[in-house]
Parts: sequence; structure tokens; C-alpha cells
Amino acid sequence: MTPEQQALKNAVRSLLHKHSNTRAALETGYDKDVWARLTDMGVLPIPEEHGGSGATAQDTNVVLEELGRTLTPSPLLATTIATHALLSVKQDDLLQRIANGAIATLAWPWDGTQVTGTSHLTGTFKYVLDGDHAEILVVSDGRHLYEVHDVTPEHTPTMDQTRRLATVHLDNTPATRLGPWDPAIQTAAIAALAAEQVGTAAKALELTVEYTKTRVQFGKPIGQFQALKHRMADMHVLVETARSAAGAVTDETSAAVAKVYCSESLFQVAAEMVQLHGGIAITWEHDAHLYFKRAHGARQLFGSPAEHLRRLRAKI
Repeated sequence: MTPEQQALKNAVRSLLHKHSNTRAALETGYDKDVWARLTDMGVLPIPEEHGGSGATAQDTNVVLEELGRTLTPSPLLATTIATHALLSVKQDDLLQRIANGAIATLAWPWDGTQVTGTSHLTGTFKYVLDGDHAEILVVSDGRHLYEVHDVTPEHTPTMDQTRRLATVHLDNTPATRLGPWDPAIQTAAIAALAAEQVGTAAKALELTVEYTKTRVQFGKPIGQFQALKHRMADMHVLVETARSAAGAVTDETSAAVAKVYCSESLFQVAAEMVQLHGGIAITWEHDAHLYFKRAHGARQLFGSPAEHLRRLRAKI
């Protein structure tokens, strides 16, 4: 991490500590004030010639990791992915709008969705990030990118209340072709999600360690028991190796590796978090269940680990 990225990390962490209220944002889908502050900081990977701050994809992933730590409901992941798509086809006007605070999202057939048509599209995308909040809706049929208008996405209730998903129905919907689909868009999307997963896993570990220092059993904190020390050491290894995998994404293969490893690591760390917290972890008042639900949801987003493993095996 560069000194500039460390400063960005500290600034975002401070911002979220002061202004983020995850529980309050569950009802609305995201905190408009936090989103405005993030966009004012220029955290999106938009070059200066398109009205952005010149932040890199790595800079944005630093911010996503911080959002993952707090589970802050935010359209940053969706807008980041849409930004990568629009950069691939050099859509200056749309990028300028995003740099000025517009929420954007990309719907593409990562789950096998079939889309037909050229100037008018037909198909249904079921799991679109922040689709019901997006002011800019970009879709892909796997061959081209399109911008669509006059579509009203429907909010999709999910187990993970901190993640906003929507269903987008296209029924002979007019669409403007923007350019060809670039596979690097999916690679960037998985890298962004992996960064967020690392942040979630890291915070789950921290909360667990803190709890084991205060929970007393048999006259001493449970964190002093050797068996629990070993389990938390294993959690630490999972978090740090996931961070390495997330930071090493450069192509389709490394993206698949990161998706598998970060998904499985977060799932295991979140499961251990619930186990080591005991009964309190499954109460609504404690945040442990939110981390566990995020682990489940993120594991399936953009393809399950099993699907990515099949792709990796096919390349061998």
C-alpha cells in the first residue's frame, strides 16, 4: 500500500466511524450523506479527463475494503463496476455524471441470463447491485454494452440486508449500444468484490478476538484457552492469504482464484465468528449475524466458488 493509499484508508475509516450507521441504512438501502462524502473524496476510478480525481482501481479497492469492514450499505461497488465498463468504451458524458455523484450499475450475464435483441433488448437480470437506486443503468448481453432507459428495477429482498439487489426486466426495451463487451470488466468486478470480502473478514476476526478477551469462562477470558488461540490463528492466516489473493488479480485466471479463495475464507471466518461468540452471535442485537449473511451472499455473487473452480479446471 502506498503512502497515499494509507492516507485514503485512514480518511475513509474515520469518515465511516463518524457518519456510517449500518443499521439505520438497512431500511433505505444506503446512506445518502455517506455516499455524497465518498464521491466528494474522489474515490471512484475515473481519470481526470473524464471529470474524476484520477483514482486508480487499487485506490477504489482500498475504499471497498473499508466499506466491507463496516458492512456499510453503499452503491460504491455497483458504481465502480459500471465505471470500469464505461471506461472500456470511453463514455465521457456518463463518466462525468458518475464523477458528479450519480449512481450507476451494470447488469451482465454472469449467472447465465439470456438477453436477445439489438436496438431493443429482452431478458431478465435477477441480481443487479443497487439496481433500484441507479440513475445510470448499463447492461450487457455478453457481446456488447448498452445503456437502457425507462426501466423500473424491482427491489429484491435478500438474506443479506446490507446488500441491495434488484431485478431488471427488459421487454423489447429500447437500448443504446455503447460498444463491445470487454472480459476485463468481469475481472475488475471480481477484484473489487474480493477487496470488500477481505475487509469483512478482517473485521470479523477483530471482533472475535476482542470478544474472547472479555468473555470469561472458568475464571479467565476464553481467549487464553489454547484451542481458541489456534482457531483464531487459523482465521488470521485465512484473512491475510485472502488479502494476497485479492491484491494479485491481473487477469481472468487470477480473478477466479481470488473469487474462490476470498469467498471461502470469508465464509470460514464468519462461521468461526458465530461459533466463538456463542449464543449472542445469533441475536438481532449483535452484528455477527450480519457478517455471516454477508459471507453467504458475497460467496454467490458473480458466480459461486464451484463455478469458478470448474473454469479453472477447464484451463488446466
